[in-house]
Amino acid sequence: MRLHPDNASLCRSAPKAAPDSEEQAMADELSDADIAMDSTSLYREETFTDRRVGTLQRLTPVTASGATDAARPVLYVGQTQVLTPAGALPLSFEVAATSLDDAVAKFGEMAKQALARTMRRLEELRREQASSIIVPGTAPPGGGSGGPGGRILR
Repeated sequence: MRLHPDNASLCRSAPKAAPDSEEQAMADELSDADIAMDSTSLYREETFTDRRVGTLQRLTPVTASGATDAARPVLYVGQTQVLTPAGALPLSFEVAATSLDDAVAKFGEMAKQALARTMRRLEELRREQASSIIVPGTAPPGGGSGGPGGRILR
């Protein structure tokens, strides 16, 4: 089946714009990246939840064949969310535990510690942002395009 010449343009893809040097550099970095799983660091994931406060993941080490690897420790990772005026703040943290029961017992304290670390980090970021000086008349960081810009000095 042949298309009428007037409709042929509907089937042609639009010409792509040539990537700028920054986009090309990023593409080169990605193509050079070694994207491969490490068969010596495999884990089987199991998820447990109380459907109220959060979840625990039990990461059981396995060999490349899928058999349990008793030479490495089982890991526990807790996840929860804390409501803030800006919305839900997700927290993820390791729980040093020897069993699921132990991980459940330590969950609350580990979540509090993760929240304290997160709040300290957010405060550091806020202070860094507040100490920035914007110099009028220069382009904004990242070469943004809207209105008068400024350069951030630290």
